[in-house]
Amino acid sequence: MGLDPHQLREHIIRPTLQRLGLWSEGAEELVLGTAIQESGLRYVRQLGSGPARGLWQMEPNTHNDLWDNFLHSRTKLGLNILGPYPKPDPGRLIWDLTYSCAMCRVHYLRCPDVLPEAGDIDGQAGYWKRWYNTPLGHGVAGQYIANWHRVMGGVEA
Repeated sequence: MGLDPHQLREHIIRPTLQRLGLWSEGAEELVLGTAIQESGLRYVRQLGSGPARGLWQMEPNTHNDLWDNFLHSRTKLGLNILGPYPKPDPGRLIWDLTYSCAMCRVHYLRCPDVLPEAGDIDGQAGYWKRWYNTPLGHGVAGQYIANWHRVMGGVEA
């Protein structure tokens, strides 16, 4: 048993993306789908000996790269994520749901392709695989789709 996906969406994902000025229904679904795929809405540390952290299973190297090479030149976005504080330790991804949600969305923000539309779970699965899991990752788009439908009960929006 994990977090309720509808509550995560309504109380964490949507307000976080709105606060960042990065909300769309498609972005909201993609961020929710990423958490479903990456952690099953259950795990805040990667199983085994892997480094990934938080519901979105972001690795510390990715976290640090986002701050060092993307957010450092986007001061307003960085302030919206964290306020006037220095770059946090990647461990914050474990215990701060709004922070880890924001970092997932920022990860997708720097991708050059347009986000898939709301309701396009197949497109979101492919986008996740290409830009979040990467071609070298073990996940496949079919898993994302199956996990979305398993957790959401076939509800797409």
